[in-house]
Amino acid sequence: MTHEQQVMNWIDEHQEEIITFLQQLIQIPSVNPWFFDEPAPSKEKELQQLISSKLEGLGAEIEMWEPDSDELKQYEGMAGYYPGRDFTGRPNLAGTFGKGTAGKSLLLFGHIDVVMAGSKWSVDPFEGTIIDGKMYGRGTVDMKGGVAAMIMAVEAVLRSGLKLKGPVVVGTVVDEEAGGMGALDFIHHGYRTDACILTEPTSLTIAPLCRGILWGKIRIQGRSGHIEMPQADWKDGGAVDAIKKARVILEAFDRLNERWAATKTHPYLSIPCQVHVAQLNAGEYPTSFANEAEIVFNAQYLPRERDEKLVGGNVKKELIEFIRETAMQDPWLSEHLPEIEWMVDADCAETDVAHPFVQTCVQSLKSVGEEGIIEGLGFHTDMGWPVNVGIPTINFGPGDPSLAHHSDEFIPLEELIQAVKMIAKTTIDWCGVEEA
Repeated sequence: MTHEQQVMNWIDEHQEEIITFLQQLIQIPSVNPWFFDEPAPSKEKELQQLISSKLEGLGAEIEMWEPDSDELKQYEGMAGYYPGRDFTGRPNLAGTFGKGTAGKSLLLFGHIDVVMAGSKWSVDPFEGTIIDGKMYGRGTVDMKGGVAAMIMAVEAVLRSGLKLKGPVVVGTVVDEEAGGMGALDFIHHGYRTDACILTEPTSLTIAPLCRGILWGKIRIQGRSGHIEMPQADWKDGGAVDAIKKARVILEAFDRLNERWAATKTHPYLSIPCQVHVAQLNAGEYPTSFANEAEIVFNAQYLPRERDEKLVGGNVKKELIEFIRETAMQDPWLSEHLPEIEWMVDADCAETDVAHPFVQTCVQSLKSVGEEGIIEGLGFHTDMGWPVNVGIPTINFGPGDPSLAHHSDEFIPLEELIQAVKMIAKTTIDWCGVEEA
């Protein structure tokens, strides 16, 4: 029997253990405290302690530490840095297997924080209820399914009586759901490997890139006046409807999106980058023209568009200039320029599909009976920092990413088992194994 067969047999025989471990992760509600109006004790530490004891039981060397935002000041203006963020009781964790061995090394990487459960669940969001071969719960997809899969893959290799020829680091971080400072801190802490699988949900496809995301807020000034009365020209003190002026910007965005649809594409992404308007806020009461209007938008960008700080500065400049040019064509807006406030810049990254690690992952996926599809992710993940320091990284994990953050979030258990097999097979082929 080959080493691969030993490991695959172990996984088939221990499916219940794999499923139970994911349930244990779901049952600790490690909701990121950013989602609470009032400060609430985070359960992220409790979850990290569970993972730590699991890894320690498998023979890992454990390091657990709390990020310190003051230590990360050198990253100001870069992805994941937020001044003054408090990580008390919110540790990062690294478990290293095969430290000092000569083979190629692998980082299995994931975040353990989740968004709050929200409403309209038909089951308890923190139970891990199983119905018709699917496990329901907050975090099953994003991304405790992936975290469970990567840890159980290492267990499968070791419990099959094999020893790693190259080091494997299991890294679990906090704070991805509120900006990615945990991943930044993990890389700052010095962990480096020859490759990385970030186990975000991909419906079992190989995703060697993710897009960057900008959130912005445009404030457009008007001048209120009685909505039912005739108005003088604005130069003579007449009212100006901020909603009407907002339409100037909105219509301009339609034209910009046509251009972006042709130019901001990527062969591994099914949709181009666009500026999507997410919120419109305007007006005070029904008898007055709106004094101010606010457009909140989400714009995506590609790895090739990153600036010198490896984030979206170039695209910010492009949008600022576009809005300025649009405003200059309107007499009122040219004298009352709209203001832009940037809310979020979530970074992106890409690994060349020709890289031997990406190809190893594709072959591993095919060997467990999947097609081995390569497809990029339209949303942000934590892959930026590993790639920034030279670690070839793919996203791969069980679960449909479109179900992340939903009520009744669920993962097909068959996908969970397939993910364990793929990650175990990649570990065998990339790091090498021998009889213990």
